[in-house]
Amino acid sequence: MAAVTTTAQAAALHHDTHAGHDNYAAQLRMNRLGLWLFFISEAFLFGGLLATRFFLWGADTRPELDQTIGLIVTSVLLISSVSMRLAETAMERGNRRAFSIFILLTALFGLIFLGGVMIYEWGLFPAIYKGHLTPWDNKYGAVVFAMTGMHALHVISGIVFILIVWNLARKGSFSPERHWGVESCAIYWHYVDVVWIFFYPALYLIGNVVHIAAH
Repeated sequence: MAAVTTTAQAAALHHDTHAGHDNYAAQLRMNRLGLWLFFISEAFLFGGLLATRFFLWGADTRPELDQTIGLIVTSVLLISSVSMRLAETAMERGNRRAFSIFILLTALFGLIFLGGVMIYEWGLFPAIYKGHLTPWDNKYGAVVFAMTGMHALHVISGIVFILIVWNLARKGSFSPERHWGVESCAIYWHYVDVVWIFFYPALYLIGNVVHIAAH
């Protein structure tokens, strides 16, 4: 009788575990679908900004922006995608220490990107660098600030997302088997990086520079 009871309990436990796994897998699929639908809606926003840039500036002209800074911040953002991927891989392998290191490095790279944009392109700190354009100069300055500003807003939200995920991981909220928070954060960060890959050539590379004095 005891053996039968033990066997029944083991079977019930296996059934509950299997059901729990199926429920998590189904929820994960729904989460991923929801996230990608969000990205599609965001693509209309960024696509509209990109189209506005070419409508107002054309393909043969571009704003006067710092080429060196543009290359540096773009490189930093691309490197941050690598560190984010390493963080996600570390969580998948259960290496929490490596996860913390790489995800915090990603946040640091994001801050460096923001610093480059805000200091050298927005001219928020004139004592360091005045910048070439202001959003109220004309429609051209407004487009540049709209594009970089909207992207910077997403970088800021990504950094906040990273810090929340890091704190949850520190409290043991994720495991190698279940870490949707980490995965969604990584996907979001990669998405923001991909957007900049389109913005960078549109702002820094395509067309000849048009010099417009800032006021």
